[in-house]
Amino acid sequence: MKIMVIGGGGREHAIVKKLKENPNVTALYCLPGNGGIAWDAVCVPIAATNLNSIVRFAKEHSIDYAVVAPDDPLAMGAVDLLETIGVPCFGPRKNAAIIEASKVFAKELMKRYGIPTARYETFDDMDAALRYLETAPMPAVIKADGLALGKGVIIAQTLSEAKEAVRAMMEDKRFGKSGERIVIEEYLEGPEISVLSFTDGKTVVPMVSSMDHKRAGDGDTGLNTGGMGTVAPNPYYTPEVADRCMREIFLPTIRAMAAEGRPFKGCLYFGLMLTKDGPKVIEYNCRFGDPETQVVLPLLKTDLLTVMQAVTEERLADCPVTFSDGAAACVILASEGYPGSYQKGFPIRIPDDLNAEIFTAGVKETDGQLVTSGGRVLGVTATAPTLKEALQKAYAAAEQIRFENVYYRRDIGKRALAASED
Repeated sequence: MKIMVIGGGGREHAIVKKLKENPNVTALYCLPGNGGIAWDAVCVPIAATNLNSIVRFAKEHSIDYAVVAPDDPLAMGAVDLLETIGVPCFGPRKNAAIIEASKVFAKELMKRYGIPTARYETFDDMDAALRYLETAPMPAVIKADGLALGKGVIIAQTLSEAKEAVRAMMEDKRFGKSGERIVIEEYLEGPEISVLSFTDGKTVVPMVSSMDHKRAGDGDTGLNTGGMGTVAPNPYYTPEVADRCMREIFLPTIRAMAAEGRPFKGCLYFGLMLTKDGPKVIEYNCRFGDPETQVVLPLLKTDLLTVMQAVTEERLADCPVTFSDGAAACVILASEGYPGSYQKGFPIRIPDDLNAEIFTAGVKETDGQLVTSGGRVLGVTATAPTLKEALQKAYAAAEQIRFENVYYRRDIGKRALAASED
């Protein structure tokens, strides 16, 4: 069976490694992949957004199945195009990917179907947004409507910060067309929970919960990033919370999308806040999260390709999906200066006997040597019976990896450990 994975980061490396375990896979391609993914798949230098070239490649290589992992090609309709040439895919079609591609759509969907979320207002006129802020409570959350590489959300502590965020999005076009419309919503407080889920448009199977660490610095300080580390499971996601999420959020969302004529098939990511009033949706993603995938998939016991095909063929209800009872921790090794400016091109030295799994992101291969080529360079993931042990293993491995200007947070999982010990 010939499989093609679209994308080139740590998330895609985790997916590739898991798909590789299936003995029926005879060829595994990653477009474009990266220098580290090349250890596990044939990397093809075609950008994830170059849909015409992706379709051509699929035809020429008689691809049997495709996994479209990133948000941009999903929002552009990669699944739709591949399906028209007879290639079954894991991932939502364009009309369902809008649940992430438009924050306005997502908020209005939740409002229409009574799915708990933060109160909000939407704006396509900057002056109207600025006037609204004069009476809005602070802090406030300002979101660009469209995709912005996970960076189109600003938490403004003061009125001046909120106005600055609005102007940056709508006047300065910091996020291009994504900021032409914005959402201003109330600031929710409570523990954050990430839940990835398999869904075939009818059945929802939540994966192991996780906790992301978005800020660049220890103690959740500094700028927002794409994620500096994750742990799973999330101790705040108790069986009681899980049951409530299924009843009030997960199933209602899938049913709402079906009712809108936008059935969602693939991985639906629920970003949740556990408020004093119960769980509420912060955001939806139409794909696997990064770096949540790097702790969730290593705990998956069921064959990933088998689950993905059950999703595609709408028979998820008949496919048992099981996860390990243990824990996983991922520490992101980044280039110092990320998410701002940073240097790259430094050789990476990884010991052969590392007691952890490595997922490569911002790397490329030069003359047989892996070198840094991005902000988030590697994800170092360890699994163990307990979270404490998984963290110890992940950090022990991280300390053995060398490249110039390496930076990583030293407190990944600290809050989760404290909560699990309460």
